[in-house]
Amino acid sequence: MASAGAGHAAAGNTEMDHFGNRLRVAMEANGPLCVGIDPHPSLLASWGLEDSADAVRRFSLGVIEAVAGTAAILKPQVALYERFGSAGFAALEETLAAARDAGVLTLADAKRGDIGSTMVAYANAWLADGSPLAADAVTLSPYLGYESLRPAIDLAGQTGRGVFVLGLTSNPEGQSVQHVGGAASVAKRIIDAVAQDNAHAADLGHVGLVIGATVGNAPQRLGIDLSATKAALLTPGLGAQGATAGDLANSFASSHRQVLASSSRDILRAGPGVQALRDKARMVRDELLAAG
Repeated sequence: MASAGAGHAAAGNTEMDHFGNRLRVAMEANGPLCVGIDPHPSLLASWGLEDSADAVRRFSLGVIEAVAGTAAILKPQVALYERFGSAGFAALEETLAAARDAGVLTLADAKRGDIGSTMVAYANAWLADGSPLAADAVTLSPYLGYESLRPAIDLAGQTGRGVFVLGLTSNPEGQSVQHVGGAASVAKRIIDAVAQDNAHAADLGHVGLVIGATVGNAPQRLGIDLSATKAALLTPGLGAQGATAGDLANSFASSHRQVLASSSRDILRAGPGVQALRDKARMVRDELLAAG
């Protein structure tokens, strides 16, 4: 499958340049797979690399070489670069640039969330044209209130980029916040707000959702209709966290065309060989296509 849909669009470009449309093109060309680039110390060691910023850079470039053309989008985990300070951010900048050159979309997994001018600064860092950290999309945390994310949501729309808002996460601790409120749970209110922002999209809007692959029937229990959101559904938890392609097909039956399944360790453990990584990513991608 050919790589498609990469590179960001500036404001004023055509409807096809909007993030949701570019993501749909990439998913149809390459399959509904997001490959996480997670340079954990243990993974670096398994690849025969030291735990350093330069090793993180080499690790990341190896992943891009292997899976560009197989993944719809790549998701570098920002914290694993950030731990090395300026050298780590330089490695992240090079990773984002290399993915762009390889023709693959990028999602910076930064989970940013703040208020006022600070949120504006985060939005400019990850979503503004000309920023060295600009990705095609960024993850956001809405727990200071969904509208606190407005600077990022609006800037993403203006620059042809996207955001993925935490909705229902798979970590057990998340339920203590996300499930609170009964029929008007925190999760439902966030997800309904995303649906409003995407209301005018023809297919996928530029506001996506993070819905854990292992949340089971939580959306149904909370009265949430994911198919009505027009949101791409990033579903981390495939592979190492126990979810299978079949689980995703069952849990997201009514919204399966929106699912962007995310796998990190399960694929990355196949490295460092480029062909072994490519083969593993293709196997995971093909399982998703067969189950869907």
